[in-house]
Amino acid sequence: MAEPVFDSNKVTVIFVLGGPGAGKGTQCGRLVEDFDFCHLSAGDLLRGEQNREGSEYGDLIRTCIREGTIVPMEVTIKLLENAMAAALTERTSGEGWTDGKGRFLIDGFPRKMDQALKFEEEVCVSSLTIYFSTTEEVMLSRLLERGKTSGREDDNVESIKKRFRTYRSDTMPVIEHYAKENKVAEIDSTGSIEEVHKVASAVVNKVFAEKSA
Repeated sequence: MAEPVFDSNKVTVIFVLGGPGAGKGTQCGRLVEDFDFCHLSAGDLLRGEQNREGSEYGDLIRTCIREGTIVPMEVTIKLLENAMAAALTERTSGEGWTDGKGRFLIDGFPRKMDQALKFEEEVCVSSLTIYFSTTEEVMLSRLLERGKTSGREDDNVESIKKRFRTYRSDTMPVIEHYAKENKVAEIDSTGSIEEVHKVASAVVNKVFAEKSA
């Protein structure tokens, strides 16, 4: 069997999961400031690709986003691998990771079990999954508020409820899988941004302490 593209002794990958509106993006922004992570949002990569001129995946991605379904994993995984390779090249040759050791927060991925297995088999074995948990009421309220200014076509009640259903059926089994491997840190994201950030930062500190031990 072929080895993953990136060695997990040299590259730290932390998956960040949580329902739509759980606060993943906000907290990832804070952790980037704390730990010099490269933050890769699977959703942002897909949205960028759908609008990239000449993209072979654009129509497919647009349809999946509109319908609230999951883009074929081969597309998402390839976009993540390319973004990781680009960041490693850029940061090890210029500003950033002069020790050659990459740090990646992968936000909103893997959303299905087969994605998780394929990514770890082909790209890199993850160190941890941070799972931001809160109620659907809180998430719905946040997304509708964001929808007033985001311009995202999936920030409406009908699309949001579809996303909740997809999340429960497809993504919770991923979290359960990693929990069995003792590779999940569940953080209640109902509180203030500062409260949640404090807990998340402590979790990441522990990961790096264990890797350097």
